[in-house]
Amino acid sequence: MTENVLSFEDALAIVLKQAHGLATPTALEVLPLLETRRRVLGRRILADRDQPPFDRSTRDGYAVRAADVTAGRTLLVLGLIRAGERWRGDALGDGQAIEIMTGAPLPAGADAVLMVEHAVPLGEELQPLQGRSLSKGDNVVPRGAEAHNGDSLLPTGCVIEAAEIAVAASCGAARLEVFAKPRVAIVATGDELVELGKTPEAFQIRNSNSYALAALVDDAGGEAVRLPVARDTLADLRARIAEGRETDLLLLSGGVSMGKFDLVEQVLAEYDAEFFFTGALIQPGKPIVFGRLAREDSGWTYFFGLPGNPVSTQVCFHLFVAPMLRALAGQTDLVPRFVEATLAGPVKGGAKVTRFLPAEMTSAWDGVSVRVVGWQGSGDIAANARGNCYAVLPAGVEAFAAGETVRLLLR
Repeated sequence: MTENVLSFEDALAIVLKQAHGLATPTALEVLPLLETRRRVLGRRILADRDQPPFDRSTRDGYAVRAADVTAGRTLLVLGLIRAGERWRGDALGDGQAIEIMTGAPLPAGADAVLMVEHAVPLGEELQPLQGRSLSKGDNVVPRGAEAHNGDSLLPTGCVIEAAEIAVAASCGAARLEVFAKPRVAIVATGDELVELGKTPEAFQIRNSNSYALAALVDDAGGEAVRLPVARDTLADLRARIAEGRETDLLLLSGGVSMGKFDLVEQVLAEYDAEFFFTGALIQPGKPIVFGRLAREDSGWTYFFGLPGNPVSTQVCFHLFVAPMLRALAGQTDLVPRFVEATLAGPVKGGAKVTRFLPAEMTSAWDGVSVRVVGWQGSGDIAANARGNCYAVLPAGVEAFAAGETVRLLLR
């Protein structure tokens, strides 16, 4: 197998190209509205009526004719309209007004709302404040201004959160069609791994990676399938990969470096895997492998060989795995989430690769700042947990000064 180590930008471009080329999922589930949070909408939501369904007052005040207010006329108040009511009397006439509450429908004949603080009550009459003028439509949202009956309000492929639930509820959608979650096989590899519940020897470590990956898969819209640890033997790896290639995505943690017992790529090659790249110029995470395997049903299962060090695993997930998983879940917004922030202190540079360092982002009214967390390398899971993002430091820059703007990878 030929080694193919790419820049971060080129590696990400390949992942996104493959992700965008996937067919839209077809398996749908129908769930109660409040059970759809963080799922991916499988059928768009259409407005079932105009929104708002009537000319709506945006202020407490008086429904009026704008020309009467601009003329400074004293107006006769005919009554009151509350939200949830409609005016059942005659249309508003010349020199008349109707008291109206926020959210109530504008009565026939009115074309604006005079705010209550701009009027002086005089018993059954009111006097607009001197010099106050109104234009038609002031303090009114016209019928259909937000959406017309039949308009698409939520597109297929959007992730459903509180804002989307509000839209669906406003259209009377008590149940939604969502895409079925893609199944993601997770295989941690290595003789040194011990499952939870067992006491590790001094030379062993607990299998934390598969649990972290399961949580990340859930966040990205997948269903995690944790398979047994694959020991450092060809037979064990063959068995796990055979199981994993029948899912929608296969994640292998460890065994992709250059060691004598790093056998993952060898076994994948036995299955005639197509490798898109076998490394990326990033730190941590350089040994990342991406490709696909033929399934017995003639389809493809994409796979990632992730470095075994836990911070490397998580960085590579956010950069490369999450976009592919979002596509498999039916999402349309695939790219990693980046923002910019100001460095709170200096950071040493000079690396020949793009670095993604655990960092703590702090948001304030006057801006967003970030502090790189002190760490002991890509095995330091405690330092990783102290951060809430990763500072992205480009290759070749000798130093980064406090106050400089850097890019952050969100997680």
